[in-house]
Amino acid sequence: MYAVIMSGGKQYRVSEGDVVRVEKLKVELGAPIEFKDVLLVKTEEKTYVGQPLVQGASVQGILESKDKDDTVLVFKYKKKKQYRRTRGHRQQHSAVRIEKITIAG
Repeated sequence: MYAVIMSGGKQYRVSEGDVVRVEKLKVELGAPIEFKDVLLVKTEEKTYVGQPLVQGASVQGILESKDKDDTVLVFKYKKKKQYRRTRGHRQQHSAVRIEKITIAG
């Protein structure tokens, strides 16, 4: 059984027991999280496709960690003008362990 959820404007395919890195969530470590934006649920018997969301479906998980990705360097320059700019960015993310996928009906 798996589901496709949406979090932070991105879509993730998750199964029970998976650890998924999503955009930063504003909850405490170890806190339960429920994703209501479920786009698809695939069971052994049937596939539920949402239009746009599956009614009564939810995915529960637990927040395991909050981290930052590696630095991404952004370098701009204009030739012959002595213009150079270097900036770095570290995206923050949260690791969520998927505990349960439920669907009503």
